[in-house]
Amino acid sequence: MEQRDNSRVPEPLCISVPAAAKMLGVSRNTGYEMVRLGQLPTIRCGRRRLVVPKAALIKMLEEGGKYYGQEKKEITRQRSL
Repeated sequence: MEQRDNSRVPEPLCISVPAAAKMLGVSRNTGYEMVRLGQLPTIRCGRRRLVVPKAALIKMLEEGGKYYGQEKKEITRQRSL
């Protein structure tokens, strides 16, 4: 009879935007700005929760920052005076 190792939990396929930002070495706010600009691939879960698929993040990084054929945009914040 074969025994299964149920103590091993598989790693999640998606991570939060703040976790992805931390992996990229940017701030949480910059991570959400990247989402807004389409630079960070996300999936919406429900009405508010955004998650980043690990596979898409790795693919994006391997392609040098391009995501779905889009060139990397500069992250700029315009300040109103």
